[in-house]
Amino acid sequence: MERLEIQRIEKEKWNRLEAKDLERRNEELEELYLLERCFPEAEKLKQETRMLSQWKHYIQCDGSPDPSIAQEMNTFISLWKEKTNETFEEVIEKSKVVLNLIEKLKFILLETPPCDLQDKNIIQYQESILQLQELLHLKFNVATEILLRQASTLADLDSGNMEKVIKDENVTLYVWANLKKNPRHRSVRFSETQIGFEIPRILATSDIAVRLLHTHYDHVSALHPVSTPSKEHTSSVTELVKDDVENVEKAISKEVEEESKQQEKQSHLIQEEKLKVEEEQDDIEVKMSSAEEESEAIKCELEMKVLSETVSAAQLLLVENSSEKPDFFENDMVDLFQFTTLGGVYHLDILELPPQCKPVKGWMIVEILKEGLQKYTYPPETTEDFETENAFPPIEVTLEVHENVIFFENPMVVRWDAEGKHWRTDGISNVSYKPKERLVTFSLDTFGPVTLIQDAHINMPYQSWELRPLDVNKVLLTVTTVFTEIQIQIKENLCMLSSVKLKDKKHISILEGTWMTPIPFIIALKEAGLNIFPTRYSHFYVVINNKARMNLSKFNVVPLVEVKAYRQMALLSSTFAFGWSKWNLLCNSTKVVFKVREHLPEECTENPNWALLMFSGDRAQRLKIKEESEAFSEALKEETEFHSTLYHMVRDFASKEAMEKVRSSNCQFVNSVCHMLLSTRLLSYS
Repeated sequence: MERLEIQRIEKEKWNRLEAKDLERRNEELEELYLLERCFPEAEKLKQETRMLSQWKHYIQCDGSPDPSIAQEMNTFISLWKEKTNETFEEVIEKSKVVLNLIEKLKFILLETPPCDLQDKNIIQYQESILQLQELLHLKFNVATEILLRQASTLADLDSGNMEKVIKDENVTLYVWANLKKNPRHRSVRFSETQIGFEIPRILATSDIAVRLLHTHYDHVSALHPVSTPSKEHTSSVTELVKDDVENVEKAISKEVEEESKQQEKQSHLIQEEKLKVEEEQDDIEVKMSSAEEESEAIKCELEMKVLSETVSAAQLLLVENSSEKPDFFENDMVDLFQFTTLGGVYHLDILELPPQCKPVKGWMIVEILKEGLQKYTYPPETTEDFETENAFPPIEVTLEVHENVIFFENPMVVRWDAEGKHWRTDGISNVSYKPKERLVTFSLDTFGPVTLIQDAHINMPYQSWELRPLDVNKVLLTVTTVFTEIQIQIKENLCMLSSVKLKDKKHISILEGTWMTPIPFIIALKEAGLNIFPTRYSHFYVVINNKARMNLSKFNVVPLVEVKAYRQMALLSSTFAFGWSKWNLLCNSTKVVFKVREHLPEECTENPNWALLMFSGDRAQRLKIKEESEAFSEALKEETEFHSTLYHMVRDFASKEAMEKVRSSNCQFVNSVCHMLLSTRLLSYS
């Protein structure tokens, strides 16, 4: 009886709290809606920035094309195609412009909201990217041919063969021409490097050249579908609210017209009373102007609603998971949803040595072949003329790993299959890696593009995370994984890599200290091997908690909870610190649990007093348990209440100064923090 009485009292208390929460729910949601207007405001500022950059490019008149204008891009490509006899150095210099254009086009596709991009524009940008990539590689081949025609004039005095190394920030070229055809000269090592080849006897006695073109970027990998917000969803929302705008405008204009007609009729009936007519006309003008102002205000409000819904749809898509696993891959094929290429592509080619320049009576004469630079087929398609099968052994290659790339495990070497358009692991053997020298050695059956890959999810799931304020509109996000601790600073619309620690050692990265907008920053971290950004397919490859690996019936619930949590955490991030909680693994998949505490700049405590909050998207509550408790419980902390939002939940135990700082946060800062939380998905992948 005593137990039942306690349960009855607890149930009554619970019902009172629920009734109180329901009573003030609308008021709290309205206040949250006003705070979340920062997201569409930040999107508006982005749109203005994009328009301003286009205008700056237009008035700059530096000769470079606007990548978003098809005519300018076509003219640029056509003019460069017509240029001939460019040296390798000239092509490298031009490649900087080309790579910049490709980067701009990719950022346009990634940063522009789908509602602002038409399908024809997307196709145009993708075609321009492919044309630029193909033309750039073609120019490298032509420049290599021009260089090899002069091989005899550039021959080394000791060996009699030609060796050339050209280095640049984006491209490095290594070329060796076999002029002497000495069968004993089978080891090729480029001067002042460990990079080289061990070639078989048949190549040592052939008119060939060996080229290693290391592009620090990857223009080889097949394009995979990129997650983009659903056009059907965003367009339907936009059209719906636009219809509301048009209906309101029509209603207001109709009302104004009716009032105008009525006033005109009265003025005709009493024309002799001029003064009264003038007063009535003044009233009409006042009413019409006030109606127009009201129309503009409503129109502006509804446009903001359209933008807000569009931004919300885009944010929701960032955390939605795919219910279908990517296409099946054969054993030797590389799944680029699971792995990522790092350090660029090594284009390994055996080339037929073109006819050499010959001095004749003060002139240099050279035979130019119509077919251009030709690849030497190794091994030959028919081997009947050769005595043994061992005449074409694998070629040993030693490559240097790019200095700005981090491999947490030994890199895997893969080759490009031009026919199947994918990377493969077969045809490569005897792989060894020296991490201190950053050298990878392997044997290759046949030459072609080669790259190094790493598991894209090697840093997932995260061990812990923390989001801590540093200053006004400035925070520090710390993500700890099995191999590393990554610290990211966020301020206004910019992000910066603060530090990278590898097994208690600090690693110096070229990205440290460089402020970038969120999307370029995320791409730069991925390319450096610091991938803490799951994709919509990552839950197929990572052992994660039930926040991300949900069944189909919860597919639409959990992502919405995550989005709401990240949005409200971002709103509070200027004053409140958030942290990982072990209880997040054990609570229901429709809820999230994390630590939170007020963090003022002058406050510095060794043992901060964290509060544990549980959030389900429409209800926030403070838990009775602590991080050190033995078992998980959803019991409410004594003398606390339910709230519909995180904002109102933390307001119960926060200072007035903290809440004032929250309300005065910069909209771009809040949006950037939210974007980083959505991209890392800390509540699902830790």
